[in-house]
Amino acid sequence: MAAVDLNADLGESFGAWRLGDDDAMLDLITSANIACGFHAGDPAGLLRVCRAAAERGVRIGAQVGYPDLAGFGRRYIDVGPEDLIADVIYQIGALQALAQVAGATVSYVKPHGALYNTIVTDHGQARAVATAVHAVDPALPVLGLAGSAFFAAADELGLRTVPEAFADRSYRPDGQLVPRTQRNAVLHNVSAIADRVASMVTAGRVGAVDGSTIKITVSSICVHGDSPGAVDIARVVSDRLTTENVQIEAFC
Repeated sequence: MAAVDLNADLGESFGAWRLGDDDAMLDLITSANIACGFHAGDPAGLLRVCRAAAERGVRIGAQVGYPDLAGFGRRYIDVGPEDLIADVIYQIGALQALAQVAGATVSYVKPHGALYNTIVTDHGQARAVATAVHAVDPALPVLGLAGSAFFAAADELGLRTVPEAFADRSYRPDGQLVPRTQRNAVLHNVSAIADRVASMVTAGRVGAVDGSTIKITVSSICVHGDSPGAVDIARVVSDRLTTENVQIEAFC
């Protein structure tokens, strides 16, 4: 039986600002990419999410990003390697402490937003992020885009790389995500999303924004927790994969 992980970005509320339904998502996913306070999240909220994940046996991942609360981590920052390495180490360490208090641990690392997209092609920042993860714990897997500069840097350091695909995002013909500033970058039709995910997992293919069909490598499917209808998307995707005889299980 084929198997795939289902992950979502959680812990992104901040103070009075509520974003997403973390508890409902945790009942559906196998891995939680939890914010580390740089792009979103406050300490009390992150501890609550870590505890909720631990109670359900959901794997906790450190979702590291640029220091950009105002822009939700979706704005590029031209940060030097030394600063970026320290930023990523700091974020992993903070979430590791919260996870430990919750009776769990950080099981993997996933970059967020603009940092995620930048290190697809930016070798300098990609090396910095991989170096930071390796410095904290060489056994930590990293979640990202297959064929990226980040995965190349991670491979050089001996880190385990876990390729993911996005249920609710459009793809360019080169396999990269369509920028959020462009039309139809984010998908909302739940039935169409389920069809796309089934094709990704069972056939290794997905339709690109120009109408072409591209190959895709996937061990984990991401549903953005802040997307409208995220819980419905995760539920329908989970049901569809089960129908396709695909086992949903954590990759670590």
